[in-house]
Amino acid sequence: MRKRHVTASAFLVMVLVAAGCAGQSPPVAGELLLPNVYVTAYSWFDNTPAGSPAISHPVLHQTAGGTGTYEDPVTVAVGHSLETGEDVLDIPAGTKIYVPSVRRYFIVEDTCGDGPSPEDGPCHSGAEEFGDASLWIDLWIGGEGERAALARSCAKAITGVHTVILNPGGNYLVASGAGVIHEDSCDADYGNTVITK
Repeated sequence: MRKRHVTASAFLVMVLVAAGCAGQSPPVAGELLLPNVYVTAYSWFDNTPAGSPAISHPVLHQTAGGTGTYEDPVTVAVGHSLETGEDVLDIPAGTKIYVPSVRRYFIVEDTCGDGPSPEDGPCHSGAEEFGDASLWIDLWIGGEGERAALARSCAKAITGVHTVILNPGGNYLVASGAGVIHEDSCDADYGNTVITK
């Protein structure tokens, strides 16, 4: 099943409808509040190659990382396609994303799915199967030096349909602690309410 491609203008309509329905004020110019994004997570243990922080499209970091602040967002992977013969990301590299459920900022620096036709696999296709989501993103949660079981349970806790903000301003609440997995715990369940500082 192919992913439904939604244009930026269609996203903006969804944003305004969602904001109006939720009683929230409209987003800041340039921001896109997306209420139905399928969010998953990947770690040191299941990255490609496994046991590494390698990323495909470095922008701010040379390897997957970040603390989650606006100034140092965490790496996020998105779907991509090789249908045209070039590697085209579903969201351009360098795009910032705020995810309220983990209260952290992310930056597109990696891709999910590899091989000769990544467009047929995770992140680029299949989001609509999970709560009628319009987009799929995969958050880097780290895990190097932690237990593999903690990384798996953290990824499971993060997985679901959540609200995210593309091109966010720097005024959203950020949880304390570097990254998503830190101090032998997973910081992953703040819900979908968007809170400003």
